[in-house]
Amino acid sequence: MRVLVLGRGKTGKLVADVAAERGHSVDVLDAKENKGGAGLTAPYVAGFDIVIDFTAPEAAVPNMRACLATGAKMVIGTTGWYDKLPDMKALAARRDASLLYGTNFSIGVQVMLETAARLASDLKSSGYAFTIEETHHVSKLDSPSGTALTLAEVVEEAAGVAIVPIEAKRVGDAAGTHVLVATSDSDRITLQHESFSRRGFAEGAVRAAEWLSTQKNGCYDFRDVFTKL
Repeated sequence: MRVLVLGRGKTGKLVADVAAERGHSVDVLDAKENKGGAGLTAPYVAGFDIVIDFTAPEAAVPNMRACLATGAKMVIGTTGWYDKLPDMKALAARRDASLLYGTNFSIGVQVMLETAARLASDLKSSGYAFTIEETHHVSKLDSPSGTALTLAEVVEEAAGVAIVPIEAKRVGDAAGTHVLVATSDSDRITLQHESFSRRGFAEGAVRAAEWLSTQKNGCYDFRDVFTKL
């Protein structure tokens, strides 16, 4: 598979390494070479089977506009742009392109989200209050993290509550920790996922790209397909 990785940050570099380890041909395009998506010309994008984006919110949308317009298949690991998701889905549909997006490509995080939904549903109407704490590296641009927002949405829907408060912390080079706490007058339940490195995200993104390359064109949420990888 010919893979184009957008973004030469820590996660982007790791995605490229993992893709190469899995036997794929890999090119990496960094922000300096691709300002405003200008480097993503149709002939250039056509040279790849899949595009994986781990850039920044302000770069991801121009990248998607450029690539999806050519009918490309894209995996988007960048977060902080989901206000534009309806537009990107519509573009993918018009151009017969493929878009696979997710707030977190860690398989462990996906299992945590499913567990959180069951927990919140079982505790519904039992007097528990839910809170979320998340910690990431200081260079992470979106706060709260996309994963924390997804976790909050899952709990809010399952527990039937309006808002789950999120406390976001940015510390050093932390890979990412998410903690869901359910507290009642009698006890406290804690559900935690701690990343030791970014490799789990990178492996999930590459496996998602491999899966997407075999699917008919369309839009997919990683939460809905991670068990198929």
